[in-house]
Amino acid sequence: MLTSLRKTLLHIETTYIEGGKAAPVPLKLIAAAAVLKNPWAGRGFVEDLKPEIHAVAPELGKLLTDMVIEAAGGGDKVEGYGKAAVVGLDGEVEHASALIHTLRFGNFYRDAVGAKSYLSFCNTRGGADAPVMIPLMDKNDAGRRSHYLTIQFSIPDAPAADEIVVALGASIGGRPHHRIGDRYQDLKELGHDVENPAGL
Repeated sequence: MLTSLRKTLLHIETTYIEGGKAAPVPLKLIAAAAVLKNPWAGRGFVEDLKPEIHAVAPELGKLLTDMVIEAAGGGDKVEGYGKAAVVGLDGEVEHASALIHTLRFGNFYRDAVGAKSYLSFCNTRGGADAPVMIPLMDKNDAGRRSHYLTIQFSIPDAPAADEIVVALGASIGGRPHHRIGDRYQDLKELGHDVENPAGL
């Protein structure tokens, strides 16, 4: 167990009606969050963040991944996914970024859900009760707009000034009545090569 871990939180939201219309399949959003002491707090400007990244990120990644997978009923159930971190006011946004922008954190989740897409992310700084926002995208298809979602919640007593909140998010399903198409339709209309949209 992480010695700097103060608490964890599991947030589950299920939408049955959207826009006044029943969802054909309810949308379930899951977020697992950890509140831990910022390993760089009170040390001034730290040039090399790697020792703490290597010490904290793997254990944190496994902990949060296990929480999400258990809540989802298995990695195969997860369709959309993302990550986020909020650093307390005595820390740098770089500290929030450090713990989530490393394969030592994200690969636990990516492998557990069998994903191909990169993990969408948000890293911010704030005080206690600051919004934790986790942008999601389809785990295998970055152009599938139905799964462009955001989980938002807050923790009344976190992050403290010397803490970081780190979170993983998941969706089971996409927006209930999605009707804006996907990215590939736009690419076709604009004359881009759908198989090679960047022209590479």
